[in-house]
Amino acid sequence: MSASFYPNRAPLAPLAFSLLPLGSVKPLGWLRRQLRIQADGLSGHIDEFWPDLGLDSGWLGGSGEGWERGPYYLDGLVPLAYLLDDERLIAKARTWLDWVLENQHDSGWLGPRQDPRLAGHRDYDPWPVSVMLKALTQHQEASDDPRAMPAMTRFFAFLRDHLDEYPLFSWGQFRWADLVLSIFWLFNRGGEPWLLDLAWHIRDQGYDWTDHFSHFRFPAKTLDKFDLTTHVVNNAMGIKAPGVWFQASYDEADRHAVYDALANLDRYHGQVTGVFTGDEHLAGLEPYQGTELCAVVEYMFSLENLVSILGDPAFADRLERIAYNALPATFSPDMWAHQYDQQANQVLCSIAKRDWTYNFDDSNIFGLEPNFGCCTANMHQGWPKLAASLWMRTPSGGLAAIAYGPSRVTAELGGSTVSIVEETGYPFGDMVRLRFELNEATSFPLTLRIPGWCEGPELVLPDGRTLSPVCGEFETVERSWRPGDSLSLRLPMRPRLERRHRGAVAVTRGPLVFSLRIGEDWRQVRGELPHADWEVHPTTPWNYGLLLDPARPAQSFGVTARPVGEHPFSQEGAPIELRVAARQLPEWGLVRKSAGPVPESPVGSGEPLEEVTLIPYGSAKLRITEFPVLQE
Repeated sequence: MSASFYPNRAPLAPLAFSLLPLGSVKPLGWLRRQLRIQADGLSGHIDEFWPDLGLDSGWLGGSGEGWERGPYYLDGLVPLAYLLDDERLIAKARTWLDWVLENQHDSGWLGPRQDPRLAGHRDYDPWPVSVMLKALTQHQEASDDPRAMPAMTRFFAFLRDHLDEYPLFSWGQFRWADLVLSIFWLFNRGGEPWLLDLAWHIRDQGYDWTDHFSHFRFPAKTLDKFDLTTHVVNNAMGIKAPGVWFQASYDEADRHAVYDALANLDRYHGQVTGVFTGDEHLAGLEPYQGTELCAVVEYMFSLENLVSILGDPAFADRLERIAYNALPATFSPDMWAHQYDQQANQVLCSIAKRDWTYNFDDSNIFGLEPNFGCCTANMHQGWPKLAASLWMRTPSGGLAAIAYGPSRVTAELGGSTVSIVEETGYPFGDMVRLRFELNEATSFPLTLRIPGWCEGPELVLPDGRTLSPVCGEFETVERSWRPGDSLSLRLPMRPRLERRHRGAVAVTRGPLVFSLRIGEDWRQVRGELPHADWEVHPTTPWNYGLLLDPARPAQSFGVTARPVGEHPFSQEGAPIELRVAARQLPEWGLVRKSAGPVPESPVGSGEPLEEVTLIPYGSAKLRITEFPVLQE
């Protein structure tokens, strides 16, 4: 394919990096296997048995659910299908896309009208269409379907002519930035100038996320109140809104609001995995509160766009922290089941009353549709969009490694087709090797993100020169690259401690967060295989405090590494283990079926000293992640 790219056209602000068209980056190694697991699990089969995505869907002309679930599914199915070159999945996606494109209303409206069964029914709701537009843009990039952009233009013309008559409301009022993203996408591909006027109109009708994050008014856990301003997924989507709008406004207040969003959500609701709590609504700092799966994948999408728009490597650091921890943690290893809410300290997944802000008793079990079906429809975008965003185009005509994972990127640079193969076990290992596949010597700049957490990184160039890049910045190498060239980047990973709420500590190594390995007893509680619902009960103790040397934390841990296998995000397949001394804390027990508040550190214990094992957070479906520290 020709990896054309589209920087922002004036008067939009220039992009720091341009997202490459879908298909330019292909996953390899363990990452491709992870996408294959996804395709062989719920993502590749859910439409075969889940009624909301069946042939009766309103998005296929039926009388069934016709709101967000079909578009959500397509937003993840399209990139999954094309990244795997899976003809079966491509055909599934085309069934939906063909119906949408072939049944556009004469007015320009795409898809069904608002589902009349929904509360607050109105004739036209742009919110679910904005999700379908994201699926259409990816489909067009991968297939060059000539129908997609004219259909989008007709839909936006409908909004131009009728937005005052059918204004944004409810969810669409809070999620306006997703609609604007597609407007900018179309404008950059030769769309009409009136599209930008429409974007301003949409922004004027939308919720003010810049004010929301810069004058943050929600420092405490939300109690027993359904409020769209504190809704966890709205906030995860809203993080990108000021940055998206900065492209049109050039207003520094919008750019600063992105940083305010991250700082305030971390300060009041943050978790060590990079996400924030929200067991439907913002829920505070306690590690027994939950975070909804929809919020995880939408936060990732926000960061993928923000690093493109603003170019801050810290956004990619956080993207990896979320993608390699919070994302896999909320799925069963075979990806046939998922959670609605995950907990950082999660010692029992069962149907029980917990201290959620506004969720049901089955929210943290693994299953087909725990709590509510939005995550069942929306979870599919996480892994594919991460893979597609590993590499981006630079304004200077080169390529940038934004996040790391085994992959191949192909693009037209300097009049030549260039492919770079990334060979790595990252995030489990610290070596990244880039191999250049070229037909002829080609000059272009290569930009590499150096994570903020690393110490002493080393970059070895094809001529043998060794550079010492700066952590937390981008390193650019500009030279003539020749066929067969390779370079290596070493990003040293050592165990580190992060201080958490109540004086607790969390353990990290590179982008990975580590959790206590707890024995897991999976019990089927309802449904049928392979898409059944499961409780997970502990078979080993979990209430430990760690014995640490805070002055030399890395010396407190033994590290065991093994090759990355077929299921790295499983307890049995965890490629990295840390061993550390610990004592049990008998007074630390369950409170309302969750691990109780972490005892204040330092804490004493008369129990025998033991060696416990920590594994990657994403591999541990039961876990303690925030530990008290022993007095010794």
